[in-house]
Amino acid sequence: MLVTLSEIFDTFGASVSVPVIIFIIAVAMRAKPSKAFRSALLAGVALTGFSLMINAYMPTISGIVDKMVNNTGINLPVLDVGWQACALVAYSTKIGMAFLVIAIILQLILFAVKWTDIFMPSDLWNTYSFMLWGSTLYLATGKAWLSMGLMVLMNLYVLLFAEILAPCFSTYYNYPGCALTAPHHAEGVPFYVLVNFIMNKLGLHKVNINLTNVQKKLGLFGEPMVLGLIVGLILGFAGNIQDLGTLAAWGEIAAAAISTAAVMAIFPKIASLFAAAFTLLTESTKGAAKKHGKGREWYLAVNDATGYGEPATIMVGTLMIPIMLILAFTLPGNRALIMVDLIAMPYCMIPMISISKGNMLKTLIGTILYFSLALYVWGWMAELYTGVAVQVGFELTGSAMLITCTCFMPFLALLFAAFLSQNPLWIGLTIIAYIVLYVFFKKNKEAVIRYMLTCNDAEEADGVNAG
Repeated sequence: MLVTLSEIFDTFGASVSVPVIIFIIAVAMRAKPSKAFRSALLAGVALTGFSLMINAYMPTISGIVDKMVNNTGINLPVLDVGWQACALVAYSTKIGMAFLVIAIILQLILFAVKWTDIFMPSDLWNTYSFMLWGSTLYLATGKAWLSMGLMVLMNLYVLLFAEILAPCFSTYYNYPGCALTAPHHAEGVPFYVLVNFIMNKLGLHKVNINLTNVQKKLGLFGEPMVLGLIVGLILGFAGNIQDLGTLAAWGEIAAAAISTAAVMAIFPKIASLFAAAFTLLTESTKGAAKKHGKGREWYLAVNDATGYGEPATIMVGTLMIPIMLILAFTLPGNRALIMVDLIAMPYCMIPMISISKGNMLKTLIGTILYFSLALYVWGWMAELYTGVAVQVGFELTGSAMLITCTCFMPFLALLFAAFLSQNPLWIGLTIIAYIVLYVFFKKNKEAVIRYMLTCNDAEEADGVNAG
């Protein structure tokens, strides 16, 4: 069964498996088959569109990033090989595939008994993130029960954080009744909430830089497409600074500029297809949800690709590409270099963008702080992850002696460290912390959600919005 599941995911991927899951959910919620099919098809088309755009954009930017790294002459021993390789590793381990089955059962039960209001199986693909952590722990300890316990606890934490974020995510990105549950993004919610609170107290809410305000002030130069052109030009110049006397360099600069402008212009249109899929699904299932859920408000987990093309998200994500390289080269003691996943940076902006309601300045600061920590985590996990990858047949190429995965993020790394220690005290504390947080959230859910939706509004109501 595990082998079959692995083959299904490897063969069809998210663009096919997600629509199938959406169709099943819609029919189960008594939507008309025609509407269920249309929702599923729209989701599949949108996911394919996301993939086509990213795959077309990546070679252009990757070549420039390689030149930027080569021009610095800095050699870092730990290399990021991309989330796609991470997923392949996760789906190639027995302990990981065993958890995939357990995760489906666990997530269904938690939703059915109302432990959570998020239906997570609809984003089953991103379960690979849990599987990767569990597989790495199993290699380090040889204890299957410990690895399984870690993955279950991580799943519980992520569901809790995703439920806190859901109202902000679904409102800002205009995906009614949807939630972001990708573990490597949702796990940062507590940090982003805290940083957003501190930045508001420091007065950064007075500089509310979002694309609407930027466009009003800059006119043509504030349009996402033109901003993309400018950012692409900057990246192109940075990568070809030593070759500006050649025609090839200028060709690459022009290609980077136009490609980035195209992504900024086209991605939002693809995102609107995804939004239409879930709007249709929500409308179709509203009656059944109200009848069987007794007015329960619940959220459908969606793939993180849904937020990639939102203008503020992709703008800050693109700006983070050179910033991540600067951080890698300058942070003391850092060993890791993010390379392949630089193109995926916009995915990582989604939680902070949602919480700050599109404030690009606060998002940039929050993600710089969190990803500075992430760089150290990637370096710390390198030896263990390389061992797992080699064990499942990953072949190291070039000069890379150690590889890492950008799915290894700081909060989940704390849980991993506790289980890696095999110390009952540390493991017990992680469980107790979850219980305390869960009880607090459930007892104060309305107040927490109200704060998440209005914290920035409250600051702006003081008349300090720079827009």
